[in-house]
Amino acid sequence: MEVRSVGVFLLVIFVTPLLSPTVIADWDDDNWLWNLIGPERLEHGDEFACHGYEGKDINNDNNVIKSCKNYLTEHTNSSRWGVEPISFGVPEIITNDTVYSLKESGFLIIGDNLKTETDDFFVIQRNGGSLEKNAANISLLESAEKDSLISIYWEARIFDLKVREDKTAIELLENQNVWYTTWGEWYSHNLSSSRILVNSSNNTINLQLPVDFDSSWIVPGSLIINTETPISSIQYLNGENFPLLSEDSKSLKEGWRLVDEGIILSIYPGNEVVLNFEHNLSYTYNPLKTFNDLHHSVTIVGHHVKNLHEWASDFYDSPLIFTWLIERPLALEMNWRLPIFAVAILIATPLTIKWLVARDKNLREL
Repeated sequence: MEVRSVGVFLLVIFVTPLLSPTVIADWDDDNWLWNLIGPERLEHGDEFACHGYEGKDINNDNNVIKSCKNYLTEHTNSSRWGVEPISFGVPEIITNDTVYSLKESGFLIIGDNLKTETDDFFVIQRNGGSLEKNAANISLLESAEKDSLISIYWEARIFDLKVREDKTAIELLENQNVWYTTWGEWYSHNLSSSRILVNSSNNTINLQLPVDFDSSWIVPGSLIINTETPISSIQYLNGENFPLLSEDSKSLKEGWRLVDEGIILSIYPGNEVVLNFEHNLSYTYNPLKTFNDLHHSVTIVGHHVKNLHEWASDFYDSPLIFTWLIERPLALEMNWRLPIFAVAILIATPLTIKWLVARDKNLREL
């Protein structure tokens, strides 16, 4: 009977910690957002957008929308073009209350597998498949329409399973004549392109992109000037030369280059440039949807990004640009009873063994 009691006692000590539930306590922070990787990704051209809180449905708790925005802005800028996030990754269905909360929080862009009809936002749909191995829409990547935006899904880890990336699809994207961009950058660039002011006199064209003080992002715009007249110089108003673009520039920046139809040019808000031609000219101009007159645009959209290091680690040397949908991770707190159980085990185990040895010795001596 005594042996059975001791066995039950030991069993309770060892099993209780295993059966004790882990307590969910508050939320954690992803330190990589502001340490090393986050700043590097911003400099590379990535966008940090919102995806909510881990395990929370924004339709059930609209407060998550504003909280996610606050979490992001407390730790990082959303883009090299702006501080506040303007993009949000939403579920397939969103309620009217969710729409209202997204608008109140200042979000302009949502995606990327939305089935709810809405005219309140610019909606971007996932159309390029996934960068998971054998899941990319290769046919679309190879035959995308001119000036279209290809949005590709990426999730580095599902539960405890690390997802294998599709190296063939990545290599294809890295060698295409495309603009690497983000949701917010692509949207804002199109708006800026439509706002470029063009004035001309004799052999001179003046271009200006006024700053939109109602916009939270300050993004360059682009246009093409169609003319056969030879150009002699392009300069800022202060006389400095306007920078040249190379044909293989795939990340948005200010500059110009010659093309068969004339001149393409990207200008930063607040700047004004003067184009001097060799003689009086005739010309037309049009806004460009795609930077550097590249064929189309591509962004990789990282979903449920709770650990930026894990999500970005396969792409440190890649020219691809990402829209990261940041999700604040849960913080796991150890049950307060576990340390007590640990101490009890440390004390009880040797004492029990000592007692059993002594008892067996006494039994042998009888």
